[in-house]
Amino acid sequence: MDLLSMLARLLVAALLGGVVGLEREIKKRAAGLRTHLLVSLGSALVMVTAEFMLIRYQGAVNIDPTRLGAQVISGIGFLGAGTIIKQGASIKGLTTAASLWAVACVGLAVGAGHYGAALFAVAVIYGALVLLEKFEERRTGPTRINPEFTIKLANRPGKLGEVASAIGETGANITNIEVESDDENYTVVKLRLHLPKGVTREQVYILLKSIDQLLLIDDSIV
Repeated sequence: MDLLSMLARLLVAALLGGVVGLEREIKKRAAGLRTHLLVSLGSALVMVTAEFMLIRYQGAVNIDPTRLGAQVISGIGFLGAGTIIKQGASIKGLTTAASLWAVACVGLAVGAGHYGAALFAVAVIYGALVLLEKFEERRTGPTRINPEFTIKLANRPGKLGEVASAIGETGANITNIEVESDDENYTVVKLRLHLPKGVTREQVYILLKSIDQLLLIDDSIV
């Protein structure tokens, strides 16, 4: 195998992994663009290395090129487990864990030179993540959202309590509070909410914007 061929395989693997990772990144999942790209690239490198070793030491020692790839398949489970989060009775992150495992397989395929199979697999994976989600929403209704807001408010007694009370009046629950910075004048806080039926993220956004001495830095959906 020449150097150009090896580099081409690694580049294609990185690009294909990045396609899946970009979709996860846009949806703000635990594993995004960089993680998927690196998993696919690393898997391809494993297969390229296995093929290189087979060619270089052929006849000298008994080498099974599939053994390194098998270790990737089993080892990627540890990385995928880190994306799975249990919240009460629900479990989040299974789809992202599955996408990591899938791009690892894509990387192995590219590393072995099966470009066609890898391209088709990525097309199916991307379609499953994007198109099937829309199908599920039509079938079961929109997925409930847990908005996350980062706010900056005046650092004075009772101000955070005022914000919590205003949110509570909508029926929403604050499921997590993280103080990101705290100085003499201002406090930056990240709030994660659980919205009851009939309350939208936009309604909470408008409510927060109306609170005196509060600056809304960012809002997102998780």
